Amino acid sequence: MKERNHAFDFLCGICIIRMILYHITGFCNMSEDEGWMIIMHWTFFFMSFFFFKAGYFNKTVDGNSWEFTKKKFKQLMIPYFVWGFIGCIIYFTFAWFILDPRNVMVKDITIKHLWETSGFYGNGPCWFLFSFFVAYIAMHLFSKCPSIAIPVTHNRSFRIKIHWVVFIFPFISYLLYEQGNPLWLNLNNVFWGIFLFFLGRVWRVAIERLRPQKMIILSSMMIIVFIVLNIIDSSKYTMSSNEWEGNFPILISKLILSSCGLSGLFLSFSFPRIPIINYIGQHSMVFFVAHYPIITFYKMLRSACVHSLKGKIDDLIIMSILTFIVCAWLVPYIEQIPWLSGRFNQKQSNSLTK
Repeated sequence: MKERNHAFDFLCGICIIRMILYHITGFCNMSEDEGWMIIMHWTFFFMSFFFFKAGYFNKTVDGNSWEFTKKKFKQLMIPYFVWGFIGCIIYFTFAWFILDPRNVMVKDITIKHLWETSGFYGNGPCWFLFSFFVAYIAMHLFSKCPSIAIPVTHNRSFRIKIHWVVFIFPFISYLLYEQGNPLWLNLNNVFWGIFLFFLGRVWRVAIERLRPQKMIILSSMMIIVFIVLNIIDSSKYTMSSNEWEGNFPILISKLILSSCGLSGLFLSFSFPRIPIINYIGQHSMVFFVAHYPIITFYKMLRSACVHSLKGKIDDLIIMSILTFIVCAWLVPYIEQIPWLSGRFNQKQSNSLTK
């Protein structure tokens, strides 16, 4: 069996931990606290990293279109619908039968949620699986397009593949943001996701061609430039809502430098396995799909007891410990059920972007 890539498992684990804590602090209305804002300032690119990682490890998007679509639908969309349904059961059971009708979580229910976002009540982060599926299908269709011949001279022509058009996709994503993100099902972020997917594939070729010493130097320079840019500029990108806040050229540079720099540096060393973090990264799919229903249940239960989580450190600690323990306990059970994990006819551990 091929040895797992501990570097990417570690980075993936850090991303999952940050994401879960971000959602928990949001439930406790503490996401605007100064300490957490500092963390967010230096980790705003983490969600984008999953698309980059998927492209890096992707071997091919070729093949029969029907078979490819069916495979990705089973891997991503079946868990998307199932975990969305689980989240809805928790949310609407409390909203309709337990909570006071005046509760904000009851009053916030709107029918337009069905087409405006690809998330679910009770499991909003599922948007990622839907956008991930669309990005895979788009890259597959790009692979089907023949190259275009551009005349250079009377007897010569230059052939270019249509998939290079993805390099303008970040600008399309930004323009959509400027127009108020008009696409239904929150598909505005897919253009940026497709770009990152393709960037991951290109970066893998670069890593394979460069010697480790040169890659260390190049990656270190990228990280240094990212740090300098992030110190002098506070722009950030929120992928779930496709929000480009701040100077776009600097922001796009920071997003590219952070993903390429960190992955290139970590992959240049023989990275050891860090037990807890790498375990979370190795089983990221389970932690991703299961954590939000858990914290939603906790919040709903506390609300039913007329207890506010706002600014409560004790609830934040309890939710954090409870969520990670329950998710870790669920790993072997969920990964044995294909329609929960997306592991149809797979023997490998279930990473979010495998």
